Amino acid sequence: MAAEQDAPTAAVVVDPDGTVSGWSEGGRLLLGWTAEETVGRPVADLLVDPPPPGFPESDGAGPAGFIPLRHRDGSTVDAVVTAHPLFGPGGRALGHAMTVQRWGRRPVIADRAFEQCPFALGVYDPDLRFLWINASSGRVIAHSEEQVLGKKYREVLPEFDRSLFPERDDKPYTDQLSEVARTGKPARLITVFRPLGSNYPNAWATSIWPVRDAEGRVRAVANWGFDMSAEYWARQRLLLLNKASGGIGRTLDVIGTAQELATTAVPGFTDLVTVDLFDEVLRGEEPPSVSAFTPGETIVLSRAAQHRAKEDTDRAPGPTTPVSHPPGSVAARCMATGSSTVELAAEPGQGGEWAFGPGLAADPAHWPPGNPLIDESLVADGLTGRITVPLRARGALLGVVAFSRLDRPEAFTADDLILAEELTAKAAVAIDNARRYSRERTTALTLQRSLLPQGLPNQEAVEVASRYLPGGADAEVGGDWFDVVPLSGARVALVVGDVVGHGLHAAASMGRLRTAVRTLADVDLPPDELLTHLDDLVLHLGVDLQPAGHFQPTGESGATCLYTVYDPVSRRFTLASAGHPLPLIVSPDGTRTPVASQPGPPLGIGGLPFEVTELELPEGSLLALYTDGLVESRERDVDQGIAELQRVLNHSATSLEALCDTVMDAMLPERRTDDAALLLARTHALDPHHVADWDVEPDPSQVPRARKSAVDQVDAWGLEELSFVTELVVSELVTNAIRYGEPPIRLRLIRDTSLICEVSDASNTAPHLRRARTFDEGGRGLLLVAQLTQGWGSRHTTDGKTIWCAQTLP
Repeated sequence: MAAEQDAPTAAVVVDPDGTVSGWSEGGRLLLGWTAEETVGRPVADLLVDPPPPGFPESDGAGPAGFIPLRHRDGSTVDAVVTAHPLFGPGGRALGHAMTVQRWGRRPVIADRAFEQCPFALGVYDPDLRFLWINASSGRVIAHSEEQVLGKKYREVLPEFDRSLFPERDDKPYTDQLSEVARTGKPARLITVFRPLGSNYPNAWATSIWPVRDAEGRVRAVANWGFDMSAEYWARQRLLLLNKASGGIGRTLDVIGTAQELATTAVPGFTDLVTVDLFDEVLRGEEPPSVSAFTPGETIVLSRAAQHRAKEDTDRAPGPTTPVSHPPGSVAARCMATGSSTVELAAEPGQGGEWAFGPGLAADPAHWPPGNPLIDESLVADGLTGRITVPLRARGALLGVVAFSRLDRPEAFTADDLILAEELTAKAAVAIDNARRYSRERTTALTLQRSLLPQGLPNQEAVEVASRYLPGGADAEVGGDWFDVVPLSGARVALVVGDVVGHGLHAAASMGRLRTAVRTLADVDLPPDELLTHLDDLVLHLGVDLQPAGHFQPTGESGATCLYTVYDPVSRRFTLASAGHPLPLIVSPDGTRTPVASQPGPPLGIGGLPFEVTELELPEGSLLALYTDGLVESRERDVDQGIAELQRVLNHSATSLEALCDTVMDAMLPERRTDDAALLLARTHALDPHHVADWDVEPDPSQVPRARKSAVDQVDAWGLEELSFVTELVVSELVTNAIRYGEPPIRLRLIRDTSLICEVSDASNTAPHLRRARTFDEGGRGLLLVAQLTQGWGSRHTTDGKTIWCAQTLP
């Protein structure tokens, strides 16, 4: 049996009458019969079954077919018989020469397997001339084996001699074949090509390998391939969706997100994308309801993004360019119904197949109702197809997106519609997030700006200038703030602070803290005591604002504050810090005045003291109060930022306003992530001639003397109109100090933006207004002072208290 399995092909000669006249040794090895036993016998005796009609006749084109033959031992041999007619002189028929091969032996089974393989198979010589192709390959290239044998690959398939995607720098498939024939190295690749006569590119998985002879020389090159268009384009869609996941929604900017959608889809999916949005969406407002549009009304949107392939730059007209969608238009209908629409420029089958791949996209069942629409007018616009998708998120209509194909002939498929809707849905959520963020940011910014000083108050102690800049477009509004508060005695408080966090809660918390600071400043508390009260306030607010749920913000979670007081009479500068950077002080000669203090704990810690520092400043000193957003960034730490700020402050400037601009330009990066506040102040010293003070003996007989001294000083200042009121208030305040206070008692007049009268004593008891009854002998003094002056109050000092009142200068 081993000999029979390895038997060569049997050769048999049959006369015209069907008698065997020749028998080869291969016949003996294959069937067991010798020449003596077979020659002269009818060839039909070798058959198990009756001979088929015409046997052994053949047209000479190939095998006669599969025929069971009788072995000498009685068994059956499955064989493939091929008959070739023989001719003599003058065309006389001499019979047939037959070849017999065992079915299942490699040459036979391999030939049949390769011929019937569903993959396209081909063999070419080193010059890429066709040597053999199977039936599947013939169907793919639309040529039979006889038509291509001996011809060069480039002659038969010129479309394979160019790349479908030149921008990818792909090698043409013909070059890949030549490379394998030249180098002898096999290759596996995916080839995308557009067959002749088709508008649709096909994707093929192919393998190319060299065919070598016994000596290892490359005698031919072979290839196989199968159509994987459906899988390939599905993968491309997944890759595009993956690209969209990382490319759409990177910024919290409405127009930027619209442009990301347009650039993501071009050129991999389509050639032109336009994104039209409602103006309300661009402003961060709620988009209008679809029901708000009456039938027949033209819908006007704004072109937020437009991107086209093969253009150097995006053509984005900007949010001010209106785009009208008349009633009955596809875009208007899509927005009204909430459904997408596909428009094709030609009927299916015109210019190519309806779709590539296995044809699922061509199945009408895959198309949503009403799709696709055949609109021949698209050709006039240079389009082969367009997909219009309403831009919807969270039930709200934001606008409409149009995906158009211009430069590629293939029309959209049902799978393309699904991809367009997926891209639009992702972009819609990102645009709505950006819109909501824009609205909250605008609200927070408006709230914050309304809580910041709209104009700095009139006072003579310091010249001030300020700047506040919120974080960049991608950052939420923070809680940075500053304030200038006039105090009694011509003094002024300079305050700057920062609330932890961003957004509406930070802005609201900033407003509460600024209001609290102003309230405490009116009480005229020293800086350290004021911060202590502010610390308690933040603690109490934190308890009051505990959330009802687990994920609600709690308001103030911490804050910093720097509170300073400058007295132009004594030129004393007092400060205390609750976790806030200390001020920078530049003397008139440009040298830096160090602040020998350390910032205390941030507000909201509780139970820790705050250190107060007092300095005497020369007139004309420059004070810089700032928040950490000015000096800290990703590129530098706080210490580097403070050093840079010190350097910028040393530059001469014509005014504080100009210096503010210089500082902000030099310190803030283009893409900042935090807001920044800056308050600059140049100190003034009050003219000594505008201050007068006297020691008062604790004796009621000294009251007339104090009145006269005050009236004489007022007259010397040329303020005779204020003499009468001054005489009355000095009499009342000095009398109260002598009666209820403790020595030493001191009277002081200050001529500033108003005429200030102060009486100080060593008692800590604060006076109070009270309503005197008809027959009471006292209790009307402070009420009289309050009625005759424009303001009055008291403040505690380190050695007692001071009662003051102020009159407006004429």
